[in-house]
Amino acid sequence: MAKLFGTNGIRGVFGDTFTLDFVSEITLSLAAFFKKGPILVGYDGRDSSAIISKIVCSSLNAVGIDCGIAGLVPTPCLQFATKNLDYQGGIMITASHNPPEYNGIKPTAQDGVEISRKDELKVEEFFFKKNWKITPHKLGMTLKEERTIGTYLDGIQSQIDIQKIKPRKFKIVLDLGNGAQAVTAPRLCKELGCDVIKINEKIDGSFPGRGSEPTLENLHDLSKQVIASKADFGVAFDGDGDRSIFCDNEGKIVTGDRSALLLSKFILEKNPRSTIVTSVNSTSRIEEMANRTNSKVIRTKVGSVEISREMVSRKAIIGFEENGGFMYGKHDPVRDGAMAMAIALNLLANSKKSMSEEIKLLPPSFTTKSKIECSKDEVTKIIRTLNNEEQKKDTTDGIKIIFDKSSWVMVRPSGTEPIIRIYAESNSQENLDELFTKYMEKIKSILGR
Repeated sequence: MAKLFGTNGIRGVFGDTFTLDFVSEITLSLAAFFKKGPILVGYDGRDSSAIISKIVCSSLNAVGIDCGIAGLVPTPCLQFATKNLDYQGGIMITASHNPPEYNGIKPTAQDGVEISRKDELKVEEFFFKKNWKITPHKLGMTLKEERTIGTYLDGIQSQIDIQKIKPRKFKIVLDLGNGAQAVTAPRLCKELGCDVIKINEKIDGSFPGRGSEPTLENLHDLSKQVIASKADFGVAFDGDGDRSIFCDNEGKIVTGDRSALLLSKFILEKNPRSTIVTSVNSTSRIEEMANRTNSKVIRTKVGSVEISREMVSRKAIIGFEENGGFMYGKHDPVRDGAMAMAIALNLLANSKKSMSEEIKLLPPSFTTKSKIECSKDEVTKIIRTLNNEEQKKDTTDGIKIIFDKSSWVMVRPSGTEPIIRIYAESNSQENLDELFTKYMEKIKSILGR
């Protein structure tokens, strides 16, 4: 079990668990893992990110490794540029959707994908042994890398039909969440001939608009703006820009599962007999959709690293998480909010229907999720108790209780916070509400014992 790495990278409260000394030592550990440079370094808009980037670059230079500083960019931008600009690896400074006081590090391998779980353990071994080789006579250099954003946007545009998109002059509302996609998503939309309306566009590490994580509860302004401006759709990004939550033309917020089904349907129609990788907590309807195109679905533990690495090994074209993290293998098998938005534009450019009409054609699926604060011991107690349930169970990650092909409940510990996450899906809102209420009460009862 990893001690430092969570579900996605290393995170902690800046100045508390995530100190400058820690940053230096984990960077030296990454340097020992990468062995040579150059390494591409980027960061999000958090208040501490620019400071941390200097420690990261200095630590790399101290062991003779050159680095390129990409500056403030979304995570998928850094990952794509790492692969396409011939860097040996990348280090993204971000805590993704965590609250403002957090920061973190996401390492990227030479292939533009997060390092594997096995490689995370190698980095941790370097960290705990602290056997770094610093040779003062051979120092590295830090140079500014100015090609990152252009390379990323060109890469996205190479995967879509620009000639069909531009004439449609789509109107899009972007809720940038005061985050890193503010430097890329509006530019991409304008280059595609879209009329762009921006909200929460100012990059601010305190995330004053609606917080760093787009949720069904905090996207009211996006919904209102889509309706008021009669936009074709809206999209909200998280703090580091690798996730996207859509709002259809009727102002309805679309869950990550539903948007993944929407994008997958469009891609699979053009690419039958494909492989889709997703985690055990995402919608069961993807299997139904895959069967229609003779495609197959591979399930993994929760976490973009698990999905991305499985996509690489199986050469999968689609990967996704239920939280709005969509991965398009032909571009880069990592979560990418702007790439997902571009696929949505491509879909609408090839359709005579609106986004809401396209969504209504999807198989019915009703999902929900929640979270409860609890300790590691309490998590163990909950999972052990639920394992006594009579129904079929999947223990790939936490515990998933399966009632039939369309109804299930899942409980797993978070890899980034001291909480458990509870997910559920059913074939109607009524059944979902009943199922979810029953198990939330059951979990609270277990905690109260």
